[in-house]
Amino acid sequence: MTEKKSDLKTYAKNTWCPGCGNFAILNSVRKIFSEMDTEKLVMVSGIGCHGKIVDYVDVSSFYTIHGRVPATATGIKLANPELTVVGFAGDGDAYGEGLLHLMFAAKRNVDITVIIHNNRVYGLTTGQFTPTSPEGFKGKSTPRGSVERPFNPLLLMLDAGATFVARSYSNRMKNLRMVIEKGINHRGFSFVEILQPCYTYFNTYDYYNERVYEIDEISGREDAEKKIREWDYSSDSRIPIGIFYREERDTFEEKMLDNLIPAKRKRKVISGKLLEKIV
Repeated sequence: MTEKKSDLKTYAKNTWCPGCGNFAILNSVRKIFSEMDTEKLVMVSGIGCHGKIVDYVDVSSFYTIHGRVPATATGIKLANPELTVVGFAGDGDAYGEGLLHLMFAAKRNVDITVIIHNNRVYGLTTGQFTPTSPEGFKGKSTPRGSVERPFNPLLLMLDAGATFVARSYSNRMKNLRMVIEKGINHRGFSFVEILQPCYTYFNTYDYYNERVYEIDEISGREDAEKKIREWDYSSDSRIPIGIFYREERDTFEEKMLDNLIPAKRKRKVISGKLLEKIV
């Protein structure tokens, strides 16, 4: 029987800063999840301000260590491919410590969705630069301005093999919900980056509000790459949001498991005496 819940709020007190872009992501996710079978839904989060989202949504969840959201989500999906697994990670979490895990999940085309809360700053540790902070970013670790150029994670995911690549902005609620919902419904690895301003340590609302624009879904890979390259995470150019790329391909668990569901396999019960001998 499919279980649907109209209210997925929890008793946990929300401790995000007022004005944080995470609130928009939380509200969108609650609405989407409330229309799904929550008994077959699992949230996975990493380390950072974004990670608290699992405290605020009443579904099964798993906290990981830094950067391991894609790896943990992959393990859950392989154990029970009938589950819908949605990972939440930050830009420092996923693009720094966890970049290799993110790339391999995309390469394998694991049927999971990874949502990146990209505020382009380490907000939880109060203001250090991340792999997508703009060149010249002044923070606690770079008081004179970062000399590093940011990389473009959408290009990286496209080249790594992600079969769904999208970007949205937390201050465009309709687009935000559409992108997340379609990413979750896609069969294969879905990469969804959300531009999510950190009001306290890197307030980018005005910057995004002036530059963000919505695109129609793009059909070809070359056109997707061209559109993705319009903004390099550092310039003052316009910023496209929407679905950049989508394709159908066999998933990792389909090829690995061949219809086997490990979580439903019969397990032998070990007696107490036998267990003592093993130990």
